[in-house]
Amino acid sequence: MAAISASMVKELRERTALGMMECKKALTEAGGDIELAIENLRKNSGLKAAKKAGRVAAEGAIVIKVADDASYGVMVEINSETDFVARDDNFKAFTQLIADRVFATKNTDIASLMEGELEDTRGQLVQKIGENISVRRAELVEAPAGGVVGGYVHGGRIAALTLLNGGTGEAAKDVSMHVAAVNPVCARPSDMPQEQMDAEKAIILAQPDMAGKPAEIAEKMSQGRLKKYLAENSLTEQPFVKDPNQTVAEFVKAAGGEVVSFVRMEVGEGIEKEEVDFAAEVREQASRA
Repeated sequence: MAAISASMVKELRERTALGMMECKKALTEAGGDIELAIENLRKNSGLKAAKKAGRVAAEGAIVIKVADDASYGVMVEINSETDFVARDDNFKAFTQLIADRVFATKNTDIASLMEGELEDTRGQLVQKIGENISVRRAELVEAPAGGVVGGYVHGGRIAALTLLNGGTGEAAKDVSMHVAAVNPVCARPSDMPQEQMDAEKAIILAQPDMAGKPAEIAEKMSQGRLKKYLAENSLTEQPFVKDPNQTVAEFVKAAGGEVVSFVRMEVGEGIEKEEVDFAAEVREQASRA
């Protein structure tokens, strides 16, 4: 009988979403043949999870946890296939479990975080709920001496953590609320990536009112518009969402601090969702009947 290696168990777990011990047992019974182990698992409880494992999980929730002394905070995204499951109490309990573990360990490496117990718990949840569940990413924001961290979650789907130099945790939370609502590109104008500035300048120069302008005039006009673009997309320069009469920088300064950075997450961002044509599926099934 072939030796059952850790890599074989890992592959089977990834393909079936089952627990480590169950996968090891299946491989042992199949003599180390992964395909045979999958075939055998398809005859029992493994069938449900194996079918779900390949599905796109682009719904879900984001959870944050901030230390009582505002010294650090964590944010995690856990995905499900449907928004319905994201509201399930079992799913919510799992997301909180993950957030608590990241908070306690400050470990944001998902692969190592999920080894063992947590991965087994995830596999069991997949079996129980009937959807693919994926722990996608985690962020840790730590404040240096004199700094504070605050966080905000909107509807479990959009969240932010903000780091301030000075100020209060409550002020950092308010700025995180602004970040969640307005979605700035960067914290300060000087933080704007040069490639983004170059791309914006190219767009400006291609606008109809630039046609036929002398190069020096076009350059002067583009610089003015770039300055406006920076103000609109830099956190510190934006009108504060709770008081548009002051900028975010002014609000934070009044609280005794200054903005350093922020991290923002939105459920499913960057995940290519599978578009399903249900009418086509029905027609196909009808044609087979």
